[in-house]
Parts: sequence; structure tokens; C-alpha cells
Amino acid sequence: MDKVPLTVTGVDKLKQELDELKNVVRPRIIAAIAEARAHGDLKENAEYHAAKEQQSFSEGRIADIEAKLSNAQIIDVTTVDAQGRVVFGATVEIEDINTKKVVTYQIVGVDEADIKEGRISVSSPIARALIGKEVEDVVTVKAPGGELEYEILSIEYI
Repeated sequence: MDKVPLTVTGVDKLKQELDELKNVVRPRIIAAIAEARAHGDLKENAEYHAAKEQQSFSEGRIADIEAKLSNAQIIDVTTVDAQGRVVFGATVEIEDINTKKVVTYQIVGVDEADIKEGRISVSSPIARALIGKEVEDVVTVKAPGGELEYEILSIEYI
């Protein structure tokens, strides 16, 4: 299986979610299944079936997180010598050439991406256009609505 690039923060969040699933969610589901079993006939017991469905989802997520962590390539951007270029994990401030709107994005792994928090996937069109560029470079992003041009205002490795 291919290595999955993750930031240090992304690994920490996955470990926290895994801990929550194993130590809080799993015991709660086991208790719900035991309680539903105590009600008798399992064929028509909606509580039992709902708890088993939650258990299936939870165990699947646990397996998914464990697989990602075992295949993780942890990249600490603070230790990377990027020589002023945009790299995985970098935080980039860019300005839309046409609208003059300024946005800041951190380039992260696919599983860490959250546009609301300013984290974009390394495989997104914007990130692919930014990788390897420097401050004051103008990049063209091919988006579904047409081509967009951005100027890189700053790059931080935090």
C-alpha cells in the first residue's frame, strides 16, 4: 500500500479519534448491545439492530484509521528545508488576481483537508498548482468554472 502523507497535526487528530473510538464509543456500543439483548427476541429488536449497525460503522472506522496510521508518512514542515518554495504542509497566502480576494491555505493530506479551516488537500487543483512555487509567483489553476490566477503573497512553514 502507498504511503499516506500526513502532517504532525493530522496524525495527532487521527490518534485522538482512534482513542475516542476505542475507549469511549466501543464500550458504549457494547453496553447498548448487551442492554438490547436483555430485552429478548433479537429478530424484531430495533435497538439491537441499531447498536449492531453502530458497532459495524465504528469498527470499520477504527480499521480505517489504523491502516492510515500504519501507512503514514509523517511530514513535519518545520524541519523541511523548502528553500522558500511551497511544499506539503506549508501555509500559503494567495491573492486572486481578478477579485483581489486574499485567502490562506495549508496544504495537507487528503484525510486532513477541511476547506472551512483553510486546509486543502495536496491533490486539489490549487495545491497542485502551488507546489514548488515561490513568493510573488503567479499560478494558474484549472477549475471547473475556468482558469483562475493567483499570486503567492507569503509562505510559512508552521
